[in-house]
Order: sequence, then C-alpha cells, then structure tokens
Amino acid sequence: MREKSIIKMNGFAALIIALVCIGFGIYLIVTGAAIAEKIGGVLVFLLGLIIATSLTIVQPNEAKVLTFFGTYLGVIRDQGLWATIPFTFKRSVSLRVTNFNSEKLKVNDLEGNPIEIAAVVVYKVRDAAKALYDVENYEKFIQIQSETGIRHIASTYAYDSFENNGNTLTLRQNSDEVADVLVHDLQKRLDVAGVDVIEARIMHLAYSSEIASAMLQRQQAQAVLSARKVIVDGAVGLVKAAIDQLTEQAIVDLDEEKKAQMVNNLMVAIVSEKGTQPIINTGSIY
Repeated sequence: MREKSIIKMNGFAALIIALVCIGFGIYLIVTGAAIAEKIGGVLVFLLGLIIATSLTIVQPNEAKVLTFFGTYLGVIRDQGLWATIPFTFKRSVSLRVTNFNSEKLKVNDLEGNPIEIAAVVVYKVRDAAKALYDVENYEKFIQIQSETGIRHIASTYAYDSFENNGNTLTLRQNSDEVADVLVHDLQKRLDVAGVDVIEARIMHLAYSSEIASAMLQRQQAQAVLSARKVIVDGAVGLVKAAIDQLTEQAIVDLDEEKKAQMVNNLMVAIVSEKGTQPIINTGSIY
C-alpha cells in the first residue's frame, strides 16, 4: 500500500447542489400531477442523496482514507469540506505528533543483570494508507514493536561498565548515543506501518529490586577506589616535588634512608583520612 491523492472538489458547492436536488425532488414528488413528474422527483431526490454521500470533513492534521466497495482509492490530507466519489467508505487517521510511554520492562542487560527500563517514543504517521492497511492495528503495532525494540536495546548494552575506558557504550553513561540507536532500530521496525519515529528516550533505568542493593554497594566501592587512586596519584606528585625542592635548594642533606622515611611520613600525612599528629624531633640528649 502507498498513500496517493484522490480526485476531490469543493464540498460547499457539492453540499449546495445536494440540498437543491433534495429540495427540488421533494417539491416534484409533492406537487407533481403526472406520474412522470413524481418519478423525476424521486430520481432528483436520490441524486441529491448520492451527492451527499460523497461529502467528507477533514480536520487539521488529519487524513481521510477512502475505499470504494473494498477497493482502496486514495487519501485526502487537505483540511476542510470536500466532495469525492460517492458511496466511499472513509476512515480517519491522525497525523499529529504522538507520544507513547512504555511500561517498565524487566530485561537482562548485556552482562545478564536484571534491570528495569522504560522509554518514551515520539512518532507521527507518515503514510496513512500503510498505517491502516499494512498492519492490523497501527497503534497497537507501534506499542508492541516499541517495547520489543526497547528490550532489544537493553539486552545489547550493559547497564554500566565499572571498567569503562570510554570505548564501551552503556545504558547509564551514554544515554544520547543509546537513544540514537533506539530511534534507528524502531524506525526499521515501524516502516511497515508508515510511521516516522521522531525521538525515543529512556525515561526510567534502574537495577531490578533483587540486585539493586548489591549493585549499589559495588558502585560505592568503585567510587571509593577511584577517589583513592586520585588521592594517591596526587600524593605521589606532592612528595616528589617536596624532595626535589629540598635537594635543589640544599636545605637538608638526605640520604636514601632518610628520603624513604620522609616519603613514608608525607604519604601517611597526605593520604590518611584522619588528621595526623606531628612529632617534632628536637635531637638526642647523647
């Protein structure tokens, strides 16, 4: 099925003609003295009714799909009152932008962790004929295929990567990239229904309740390790700078043993989470 235009004319002119025919037909039936006049009145009245069946109203951002005794004829997209082929069956299809909010789906991600995911899909009908006649119920079709696409994307990527070096896409850290992939996947699924996917975004993402506590502890441990690494890297730089400065300015002559002791003391003082108590050596009594 492909959407195509159908022949149409101004509906107001057709409406006037239909009313005139119906009125004139009634007049001939009532006032006609001869049988021929009454038969003519009936024919004119029926002509008015036939013209009236060709009228259709198209709302803004709406399409009317017309069939004639089971044969697809075409589509009217222009808003207003129109007259077309009589005895056609007319079905309305909304062309407005529509949101679909999926249910919270429980899926296993790439690493096998159960997660909860939901998304919002923004779409509009591109081809009214395909939407009506290529699928059984295009709104239900969009719902089922969207949820299928969301499940597929969720199982393709990991929720999070604790060893992520920037090259691996994850659902939590790369929402924009995952959204683009989801749009592309949904567009391929919904092309058969003549639907354009405008946007698709993950609106809910969380670990499933049975593993949420354990994964939270894992995230906290990973955050602590990352923070400690930054602290240690900074402490090493500070200690190196202190020893280099003492050596260059010849403030004190340090042998290897004293350097090792100073490094130990400085590292403890900088890295320790608690405040350190300095001990001042005033010399030996001997």
